[in-house]
Amino acid sequence: TLTVEASNIFTVQKGRSESNTRRERVEVQLPAKIPPRTALSIQVLRKEVTLSVPVLLTITQNEAVRTEMGEYRSVSGANISARYSLKPLPAAGREQAVTDGAEPVEAVIGEHRAELLAERYRFNVGLLMGEARSRLRWADGKSIKNEVDLQVGARAAGRLGSGPCSAPSLPAGEVGTETRSLLEQLRGEALKFHKPGENYKTEGYVVTPNTMALLKHHLTITGGQVRTRFPPEPNGILHIGHAKAINFNFGYAKANGGVCFLRYDDTNPEKEEEKYFTAIREMVEWLGYQPYAVTHASDYFDQLYTWALELIRRGQAYVCHQKVEEIKGHNPPPSPWRDRPVEESLLLFEDMRKGKFGEGEATLRMKLVMEDGKMDPVAYRVKFTPHHRSGDKWCIYPTYDYTHCLCDSIEHITHSLCTKEFQARRSSYFWLCNALDVYCPVQWEYGRLNLLYTVVSKRKIIRLVETGAVRDWDDPRLFTLTALRRRGFPPEAINNFCARVGVTVAQATMEPHLLEACVREVLNEQAPRAMAVLEPLKVTITNFPAPKALEVLVPNFPADESRGFHKVPFQPTVYIEETDFREEVDKGYKRLAPGQPVGLRHAGYVIAVQNIIKDASGRVIELEVTCTKSDVAEKPKAFIHWVSEPLVCEVRLYERLFLHKNPEDPSEVPGGFLSDLNPDSLRVVRSALVDSSVLSARPFDKFQFERLGYFSVDPDSEEGKMVFNRTVTLKEDPGKA
Repeated sequence: TLTVEASNIFTVQKGRSESNTRRERVEVQLPAKIPPRTALSIQVLRKEVTLSVPVLLTITQNEAVRTEMGEYRSVSGANISARYSLKPLPAAGREQAVTDGAEPVEAVIGEHRAELLAERYRFNVGLLMGEARSRLRWADGKSIKNEVDLQVGARAAGRLGSGPCSAPSLPAGEVGTETRSLLEQLRGEALKFHKPGENYKTEGYVVTPNTMALLKHHLTITGGQVRTRFPPEPNGILHIGHAKAINFNFGYAKANGGVCFLRYDDTNPEKEEEKYFTAIREMVEWLGYQPYAVTHASDYFDQLYTWALELIRRGQAYVCHQKVEEIKGHNPPPSPWRDRPVEESLLLFEDMRKGKFGEGEATLRMKLVMEDGKMDPVAYRVKFTPHHRSGDKWCIYPTYDYTHCLCDSIEHITHSLCTKEFQARRSSYFWLCNALDVYCPVQWEYGRLNLLYTVVSKRKIIRLVETGAVRDWDDPRLFTLTALRRRGFPPEAINNFCARVGVTVAQATMEPHLLEACVREVLNEQAPRAMAVLEPLKVTITNFPAPKALEVLVPNFPADESRGFHKVPFQPTVYIEETDFREEVDKGYKRLAPGQPVGLRHAGYVIAVQNIIKDASGRVIELEVTCTKSDVAEKPKAFIHWVSEPLVCEVRLYERLFLHKNPEDPSEVPGGFLSDLNPDSLRVVRSALVDSSVLSARPFDKFQFERLGYFSVDPDSEEGKMVFNRTVTLKEDPGKA
């Protein structure tokens, strides 16, 4: 049994072991039959230790868990967790006894500290990846990337200071309440981005003998105008992270008098559906942005194919027959076809186009090494799937790595704004444009926006739909943009949230309640007031002051009565919340009880209990009360909402879909995200009552139901039965009884 203890792994720092820590441990049992020369990799709290141990192992905690070669599993002790893998050790690495991934990464970052300080946002982190991988030849590439991101992120937010486009430093998961508008953050010199036509002034930009002529031609086409693009894949619905991308791309162009393209990256026909194209454009426009033009990568398939032929002729691409499995990961074997003759690759690529190769039998690969060490990315692959726009014309389709920069070049984009995971592709972006001698835009990267208590992966959302955990992509418990709209989140609130998060370099992971705070701010100004009762209790006023129903004027916005009123009926029978009445009064309770009157909001009357009517089980089903005008009655301790002659409606009350902050983290949720579902994430009230002022409301109209929260009309509403979604609750008031 190999025991992983806190004393020798849990606290490894800079290659030293702290032996005075408590000995939390995870036991690893070794079976009798062991393949020779196998590496055991154990990862504990982002620290990776590689032991040259000949082992095919079982990790034991409560019960045995059998592994296969190369497969990852996780187990947890009381205070630590371990993640392990098995793979044969190459001969050159068999003498390596212990390698701590954190120390070499820290050393690489230290060597480049001056450049990081000088360039900050512009620094290409892919270079760090390449150097770190050269020092950790047998370590897992993904683990190295995570360690680089972790350490660079920490320095970007702290020790290196704020970068030119960083928001003020804040505690994790918090946003500032006093924030410049997004346009102010993006305007002019705020980001230190290059001016149109001055691409060559950008650090790392590759200048060729034709660069200046290409830039001059570019300026004659654009007139010096800023051009950006938002390039989503039409294989899923946009989520909250995309909202930041939309705001950044469209906002930067708008702030600087430019234009933004909406370009669908439709290069994978297997996963694309028309509903996604439609929903993406709807969400962009819903957030308040109008694309300068709507384009598709497929608009340029002919030109892209012509350029692929040219790339082969220039000796920069070749047809390869390695299988997908062979070229996956960070250390694939070199292609034996890398140096095949140009004429041969041209003929084979033509055969690919004519459908003479099956899927996976041939690819076109580019001759370059990316920053993270990956060699020769694929430019074209065979797919016998009809395209939604070009039909059966093509059976080969270009990849993102090939398509993205060339489409940017065709559209004369000035600033290609991407999230940080694309930073490792920046050099290939420049390389491909220059290899073909075409205009080369500049790629800039920014930090992603993530939320806790949710998943946004397309694959995981599909699983949630398939298992019935949610209804569809627009289920209001999700954080897709269509779901947020259905729940009642106003687009202004989402944009304000993005502005408060700021245009940061580091990834931002936020608490949902910070977004909800932005929603409340907007709805407080936008949502007219109405009264609704979720759990009705009948109240009969025995001394009603008029022979027929009265009309009560209720202000739409009590803080600003100039914004109008609506009328609600007031008659002898009204309904109040069941929770607004108690038979016995506790200390601090201020609402209705025997001997304790309350006021009815907006009615001008105070009611007092005279008689309590119960059913056979002893449950209170009706109150008989008397009323007194407010101006002559003693001032009550509280005022409650009520309805009279109400509409019956359905109300859906939403809570968080997941129980843990990070449902995808196996250390937090060992059973997987589907095991973390909150059983109380949705409660449906089928016979709620709402005042008749909402009768003419349409889907997505929003109201504040007084004392209850903000609600939005759901598209499921039909004549005779309205459906409301609770958007957010009201702000918590500690003094509220």
